[in-house]
Amino acid sequence: MLEVYPAQHGLLTIRDHVRWTASRFTEAGLAFGHGTDNALDEAAALVSHSLHLPPQIPDLYWDARITESEQALILDRVARRIETLLPLPYITGEAWFAGLPFHVDQRVLIPRSPIAELIETGFSPWLDGIDVNQVLEIGTGSGCIAAGCALAFPEAEILATDLSPDCLALARRNLARHGLTEQVQLQQSDVYEAVPADRRFDLIVSNPPYVDAEDMSSLPPEYRYEPRQALAAGDDGLAVVHRILHGAAERLTADGILVCEVGNSEWALAEAYPEVPFLWLEFERGGHGVFLLTAGQLSSI
Repeated sequence: MLEVYPAQHGLLTIRDHVRWTASRFTEAGLAFGHGTDNALDEAAALVSHSLHLPPQIPDLYWDARITESEQALILDRVARRIETLLPLPYITGEAWFAGLPFHVDQRVLIPRSPIAELIETGFSPWLDGIDVNQVLEIGTGSGCIAAGCALAFPEAEILATDLSPDCLALARRNLARHGLTEQVQLQQSDVYEAVPADRRFDLIVSNPPYVDAEDMSSLPPEYRYEPRQALAAGDDGLAVVHRILHGAAERLTADGILVCEVGNSEWALAEAYPEVPFLWLEFERGGHGVFLLTAGQLSSI
């Protein structure tokens, strides 16, 4: 059991608790990657959520004192994170994506895709000057990408699909949280299976399962709490991506684009389609393995 350090032992302020928590996380050798990539940021995320503060703690608050009840919650969460290796968003029940909070639990993958940066810019410059009226998201999970797209394109109709009824139930809760139940339609579907054949989209976006067999076998314990079906995608990680590629052209408008995340399976995808001019996107906040193709480029697949 993690040793408790009450206030009289020196932990008084937010700064104290973030520093102490970061030290304990580093000491325990935790793996990160579910919204943060280091012990200090994860510690700040745990403390800020426990105190009902914004994810970025304002400078004014760093030297504010913490009450005994607040400290008890922080210490309990630190102990749970270290002793169980449960990812922090599953402990707090919340993750942030594209500037928005989302309910999360072990029914869904924890939101962390770099696609958030594209949403925040309205997929500029590729959709600049285009009236985005129809968006399809494949594999919505918590609904975070669909919700982000709905706010980025307020005039668009969003169709968000997922194979899992459990995911769709949580996505519905998140859409209600952000007042988007009228704009975003949820549909149980295996990739394009239940998508109307005559419906055309200006944007198809997906963060599908893409982890290959080798990477699945070496995932840190934290990642094994996430639903396997949201991660594993066969020997090369492309089992779902192949299907997305082969059905995209006939479902896009003439000016439409496909944006899809494949992570570490980027090289396997490039080898499988050597003639396809994948545009591999770069991100200011980190992330890799996201490609973009136009409707014209997809027509030859």
